Amino acid sequence: MQKRQLIQEQKKIYQQALASQLVTAVIILNQDLNIVYLNPSAEALLNKSLAKLYHYPADYIFANTTINNKRLKQLLASGQELTDSDIVIEFSESHRFTAEVTASSVEFDQKPHVLLELKQIDQQKQISLEVFQHQQWVAARDLIKGLAHEIKNPLGGLRGAAQLLNRELNTEQQEYTNMIIEQADRLTNLVDRLLGPNQLPQINQNNIHSVLEKVCQVISFSNEKQITLVRDYDPSIPLIECDQEKIQQAVLNIVSNAIQAIENDCSITLKTRIASNKTINGKRVKLTAQISIIDNGPGIPPHIQDTLFYPMVSGRSNGTGLGLSISQTLVNQHQGKLSCHSRPGHTEFVILLPLTQQ
Repeated sequence: MQKRQLIQEQKKIYQQALASQLVTAVIILNQDLNIVYLNPSAEALLNKSLAKLYHYPADYIFANTTINNKRLKQLLASGQELTDSDIVIEFSESHRFTAEVTASSVEFDQKPHVLLELKQIDQQKQISLEVFQHQQWVAARDLIKGLAHEIKNPLGGLRGAAQLLNRELNTEQQEYTNMIIEQADRLTNLVDRLLGPNQLPQINQNNIHSVLEKVCQVISFSNEKQITLVRDYDPSIPLIECDQEKIQQAVLNIVSNAIQAIENDCSITLKTRIASNKTINGKRVKLTAQISIIDNGPGIPPHIQDTLFYPMVSGRSNGTGLGLSISQTLVNQHQGKLSCHSRPGHTEFVILLPLTQQ
């Protein structure tokens, strides 16, 4: 009897301490679906304390999500657990995250309660999406390379035959063969642009801000829209190992695209920072130089954001869709990553370049 009582006391002690030690965020709702408990992990995830959220309705957290009062009341009535793996919780524009939510029915003081377990999955989703997009980009690039070579070979034969025929014709007839040669050259140039840069980068130690200043200098010579270039540099960034011309071309392509997309008197910010523990193509990199190109234009159309770096994808009617694809190739040659986040009024391209341990 004494042993059983001791076990029950120990069990109660561990149960009381367990919730505060869990990494999983735990929220408890009473039968009126009001918040009555948050463990420390939930307070950290929601960025609000239990004192601030006590007796707030569940709708305050799960507004505009599939976790609504109707489902929670059904859970209390049936006791059947529910799970949703893609809940976007947004308190404000600056505090937004995606979580996997499990809700179950529990009893406290002989009254039914709802136990909610939240697990943030933003990072896992982002890594999976980036790996998938990189795989798709590689597949698209390889497909275009194969098609380009299949096109270039007969074009070369066509051009050679036209040149030979050109020698046998009079001046009036040469007009037709000259047109064949010109169009063959035009298509060959287009195919070469589709293939993108094929030379390996010449790696040297460079100051990234010197590279960005050259971009600013080039843009200032043809700034018809009077775009304001804002520099926000981190002087503590060490020299990075890169091909100066290739990184300059990658940044210039992005800035040029931004200038074409935004209106007069808008601004473009070139921002540099050191970023730690970043994931590049599925691999964790301890230290990177982060270059952000930010504009306050209309944003990129949502329907092309997932395929933005594929060749021939453009948001402009007169765009070729090659500039960003080439930038992606150039950054990829440096074992780096190019990504984009866009909404109306804010578009940000981010280049991550690994820093060697010094």
